[in-house]
Amino acid sequence: MSCLLAAALVLTGCGSGPAGGDVEQDASAPLELWTRTTPGGPGEQGTIKLAAAFEKATGHKVKVTAIFDDFETKMQQRAAQKDLPDIVMNDVAQLGTMQSQGLLREIDLSKVAGAKDVSERALAAGKAVDGKQYGLPYSAQATALLIRRDWREKLGLKPPQSWADLAAMAKAFTEKDPDGNGEADTYGLAAPLSTKRGYASWYFSNFLWAAGGDFVADAGGGKYKPAMSTAESVAAMQWFRDLGCKDKVIQPGAVTMDTPPTNETFEAGKAGLYVVGPYLLPRFDKALGKDKYEVMAMPKGAKSAEVLAEGGAVYLMAGSPNQAAQDAFAAFAISAEGQKIGMEGEAAYIVQLPVNTTVDIAQVRPDPRWKTFAEAYQTSGRYAPSLPNWTPVRQVSAETVNALVADCSLDLKAELGKLDTKLAAILTEQGIAAS
Repeated sequence: MSCLLAAALVLTGCGSGPAGGDVEQDASAPLELWTRTTPGGPGEQGTIKLAAAFEKATGHKVKVTAIFDDFETKMQQRAAQKDLPDIVMNDVAQLGTMQSQGLLREIDLSKVAGAKDVSERALAAGKAVDGKQYGLPYSAQATALLIRRDWREKLGLKPPQSWADLAAMAKAFTEKDPDGNGEADTYGLAAPLSTKRGYASWYFSNFLWAAGGDFVADAGGGKYKPAMSTAESVAAMQWFRDLGCKDKVIQPGAVTMDTPPTNETFEAGKAGLYVVGPYLLPRFDKALGKDKYEVMAMPKGAKSAEVLAEGGAVYLMAGSPNQAAQDAFAAFAISAEGQKIGMEGEAAYIVQLPVNTTVDIAQVRPDPRWKTFAEAYQTSGRYAPSLPNWTPVRQVSAETVNALVADCSLDLKAELGKLDTKLAAILTEQGIAAS
C-alpha cells in the first residue's frame, strides 16, 4: 500500500522499523484488547478469563472489548483517529486485510517467549504474502465429518472410506427413511451454500482442495493465478454439484442458508452428514445426544484428505505505547498455561484445538472426538492463503458455487471460466497476479 495511505491509517510513516515503532513507550500502559465475538457471549467470557490470568501472571492490565457487528468499520474509525487498540483477537483469515491496511506491526518471534513451541502449520498461517509474521495463531480448528450413527447403523452402512461411499451414504439417508417415520423428509448432506460472507465457497473448499483443485494457485514469489478452470477444480465442482442437482441429497434451501439454519437442519434430524468444525460438539451433544452421532475424518478425495483449517490469531496493532506488554500477551496466549485456560469449560472456551505442541488435547479434553479433529488439523488441515485481501476471492467464488447448485441448467465450465476472469482481476488489483 502507499506510504500516504499507511500514514493515514496508523501512527507511523514508512520507516524501516515495525509499524508504530516510533511511538513513545510506557511499560505501565494498560492494554486495550478487541475480540471479534458477540458481546456478553461465551467468546467474550473466555477472553476475559484469559486476560485476567495474564494480568495475574504479569501485572499488565488488560481491558477487553467484544465487538461482532461492524467490527471492521469500527476498526477503521479507530485507525482514522490514530488510536488503534493494542491487541486484536480475530480470524486468521483477516490477516491479509489488516496487514495490507497498515494496521499491524510485524511480530518478532524472538521476543515472544515460547514461539518455538507453536506448530509450524499454525505459525505459517500467521505470515503475510511477504513472508513476514504479522499474526500469532492461538487457536486452530479443522473440519471433520459428522454422521448420524443411529441412521447409519439402522441402514447397515459402514463408515465411508471414499467419496463414492460418502455419496452413497448421502443417497441412502435421503431415500431409505433412516428415521423410520414413514416420511420422505430426510436428506444426506447439510451444506451452508449461501453467498452471505462467502459461505458457499468456504464450505466447498473442503471438497475442492481434496480433489486437487484450488480457487487461486500459488505461482511462487508471492504471486497467484486463477485456478477454478483447471481439470481438478472442474471435476470437484461437478462432483459436488451432482449431489444437489443429480442425486438431490443436499437439504432443500441450502443455497439460501448460512451456518445457523444449516446447524438447525442437522440437529433437527433433517440431514445425516455435516462437514464442520469441533465448535458445534457441545451444541449437538445437547440437542441430539452424544450417542446419536459420530465424528470421523473426511474420507480422501481424488488427491488428498485436505480439509479447511481456520482459527484465531493474536494481532499486535500498530502504534501501541506498550509493545513489551503486547509481546507478553502474545506469549501468554500461546503458552501451555494460556492454551489450557483458553480450552477450559463447556462453552466459554476460546481455544478449539491447541497450537502449542506441548499441549496434549487428550489430557485437557479426554473426549476422543476432539482428538479426531486435532489429528485432521495436523495431518490434513489447510488454511486459505494470506492474500492482501482474501474476502473478495471467497465472495466471488461463493457466488459461482451458489449459482451452479441453485441453477442446474448453467454451463459449469463456462461459469468457472467467468469466475477465473473475476479472480484474475482481483489478483491484479491486489498486485499479486502472476505474469
